[in-house]
Amino acid sequence: MEYREEDFSKAISIWLEWNEKINVISRKDTQDIFAHHILHSLAIARYMDIFYPGVRNTGLSFLDIGTGGGFPGIPLAMVSPRDSFTLCDSIGKKIKVASEVVSGLELGNVNCRNCRAESLEGPYDFVVSRAVTSLENFYPWAKGKFNRSILYLKGGEIDLEIESLMRRFKLDSRNIRSWKISEWQKDDYFKEKFVIEIGKNYLCTP
Repeated sequence: MEYREEDFSKAISIWLEWNEKINVISRKDTQDIFAHHILHSLAIARYMDIFYPGVRNTGLSFLDIGTGGGFPGIPLAMVSPRDSFTLCDSIGKKIKVASEVVSGLELGNVNCRNCRAESLEGPYDFVVSRAVTSLENFYPWAKGKFNRSILYLKGGEIDLEIESLMRRFKLDSRNIRSWKISEWQKDDYFKEKFVIEIGKNYLCTP
């Protein structure tokens, strides 16, 4: 996974500028945007490179549900310029920030939409999101919107959430996998953070 430090420096500057006008990043987190927001988002790219080598950046389509200020969609779009990303959020002022960052970075592979995911036509190859709600609440929003998998960033005690999700929607455990981000990033911030994949078909083994 490659990225240019200057590109992310520029992105951070735009996020900070807009965050003064529209708060989409916690004030206490503004000093840690790269680690807590950009690297956290890029855990999805790292996950794909581990479990699906050679698939990312080959013309895939992604839907980022509840993107807020553009996470995880914008960092992912920056490292996967051949893939296309639709970022949606029902809150107009949040998608405004994402749109301004996309414009400032001149990202031609990103489309920002102020809408609910249910109103978008699909499917996309992957749905991505960053802990906008519980897995049980999120799954109905994404169901029917993906051909391959949901890739969901979530923290905390995830086992009970996954069990509840499988029970409610009668999902096969072979279609769900979790990966500790701390296997990639050793910072304590990532200690209890995961990428959770929910696929349509049985997932490949590592």
